[in-house]
Amino acid sequence: MKTSAERLAALGCAGLVAVTVAGCGSVTDAVKGDSGGKAITMGTVQLTGTLDPAVVYDSGSWLVLRNAFQSLLTFPAAASTPSPDAAQSCDFSGGEATEYHCTLRPGLKFSNGHPLTAEDVVFSIQRTKKINDPNGPAGLLSSIKSVEAKGASEVVFHLAAPDATLPAKLASPAGAIVDHQVYPADKALPNDKQVGSGPYRVDSVEGMADGKQLGKVVLVPNDKYSGDAKLRNNKFTVRYFDKPADLKAALDKGDVDVTDNSLEPNTAAQIRSDQQGGKTDLQVVEGDSNDTRSLVFNTKDPVMSNVGVRQAAAALLDRKALARDVFARTVQPLYAMVPAGVTGHTTAFFDRWGDQDVAKAKKALVDNKVQTPVKLTLTWSRSRAGNGEADTLKKQLETGGLFQVTVQQEPDWEAFKKGWNEGKYQAYIVGWFADYPDPDNYIAPLLVDGGTYHTGWDDPKISQKLIPDGLKQADRSAASASYAQIQQIVAESVPLIPLYQNKAFYAARANITGVESTVDTTGFFRFWEISRSGK
Repeated sequence: MKTSAERLAALGCAGLVAVTVAGCGSVTDAVKGDSGGKAITMGTVQLTGTLDPAVVYDSGSWLVLRNAFQSLLTFPAAASTPSPDAAQSCDFSGGEATEYHCTLRPGLKFSNGHPLTAEDVVFSIQRTKKINDPNGPAGLLSSIKSVEAKGASEVVFHLAAPDATLPAKLASPAGAIVDHQVYPADKALPNDKQVGSGPYRVDSVEGMADGKQLGKVVLVPNDKYSGDAKLRNNKFTVRYFDKPADLKAALDKGDVDVTDNSLEPNTAAQIRSDQQGGKTDLQVVEGDSNDTRSLVFNTKDPVMSNVGVRQAAAALLDRKALARDVFARTVQPLYAMVPAGVTGHTTAFFDRWGDQDVAKAKKALVDNKVQTPVKLTLTWSRSRAGNGEADTLKKQLETGGLFQVTVQQEPDWEAFKKGWNEGKYQAYIVGWFADYPDPDNYIAPLLVDGGTYHTGWDDPKISQKLIPDGLKQADRSAASASYAQIQQIVAESVPLIPLYQNKAFYAARANITGVESTVDTTGFFRFWEISRSGK
C-alpha cells in the first residue's frame, strides 16, 4: 500500500482451527457470551484522516476498515493465501488468470439492515475506480477491465491482463463492500456515516475537523454481521497519537490497553526486558511483520542519476549495525525488496554488496567516473527511532570519505509526500506497509514507471516481462523465479536500497489477552480477538 504516516493489500472454521483461537459464531452470541461487557482501547501513531474505503490507502485507516467492512475474501491468521469472507466461494476460470468468479454467502446484511448483494460488490469496485482518488486504492484494482453481477449472489471480474494477485487485492480494504443505497458514486462519504458489514460498525468519530488527523474512532458490535468472527469485547476504540512518547504515556496511565507496532524501538525493548524480569505490569507480544523500510533515490537528480553513486551507497550501508544500535534489534536487516517470511524472498543486495564494503564502494565510483566526496542530501519525515536512523545512515555513507551527507527533516508528512512526488529530494527514507503478503506487492507498486516512491526509474524487462509473467501464476510459489530475477536487477541498478523489515512489538497491559492470536505477516489486526481478563 502507499505508506502510512510512517510511510509512505468464509474465514472457514476448519481453516481457523490450526492458526487461531477464534471460534465460529454470531456476533450476538459473542456480545452475550464471552465478550463480558469489556471495552478495549488501542493506540497507534499511524495517523489517518478519512475512513471511506474508496479514498484512503494508509495503515491508519485500514486498521479500522479491516474490522468494520467485509470484502469478498480475507486473510485468516498467519495465512499467505486469502479465504472466502463475504463470498462463499471464489475461483479463476479458464487457462490464465483473466476471469474471476465469486458467489456470495446467503443472508448478508450491512449494519443498517440493508441486504448485501452482488450489486453492492459491483458498485463498490466501480466506485473506487471512478473516484480514482490520488490517495486511494484504485491502483490496486487497475487490472479489472469490468465487473458484472449475475443475479443477487454472483459476481464476475473480467481482467485486462492476467492478475493472479487479484484475490489478495480483493481481500484488502481496496475490496471493501459498501452499500450502494448510502454511498455516493463519485465522492467520499463523511467519516461518521460509514456503513459496512464487518463484525464491528463505526459508532462515533472524533477529529478530522479542519483537515486534522483522526483523534478517535469508536467501534461497537454489528448485530447484523453474519460472518465467522467471534467477538471477545463489546467495544473497541482506536486512538491516534502524534508521537510514540505520547502513546507510551497513555499506556502507562491506563488510558490505552494495547498498542500496535508504534512504540519507539528502545521503549519496546525495555518493556520486554522489564517483563522478563518481573518489573512491569505491561507485556510485549512479539511477532512477524510485513512492513519494510528503504533508502530511496531520485534517479532523475543530476547526482543520483549516476548508477555508480547509488551502487556505492549500497556498498557502504551496514544494516546489522542499524538494527542493533538504532532499533535495539526490534527490526531485522533486509537485503532484498521481498521480506523474509514471504514467498520470493532473497538476499540479492547482500550477495552483490555485502555489509559495508568500502573497497566495493570506491570501485563503483571510479568505474563510473564519479568525483569524491559525493555531496548528498538525505531527507526523512517520521521514524520510530527519531533522528537516530537518518544520522546513522549519514555516518555509514560517510565511511571512507566517499560521501558528504547533509540530513534534513520534513516533519509535515503531507509536505514530505509532495516533495518526493515532485522530485525535490535526492535521497529519502520511506516505509512500506504491504497490502497483502505476496511478492508482487513489494515489487510492482514500487518499481513500475518509478512507482509510488517516484524514483524516476523503470526497467522494461521488469515492467513489461517479469512482472506480467509473475502475475500469470495462480500458484504463487511458481512465480518465485521471476521475482528473484527482479530483485537481482534492482540490486545492480539500485533505485532504492532495502534497509530492514520491522518485527512486530505490540505492547499491552498485563490483563489484556488475545494479542498473540492476531500479530502476523498478513498485516490484519483482528480487533475481535482482544479481551480483558478479570474486572
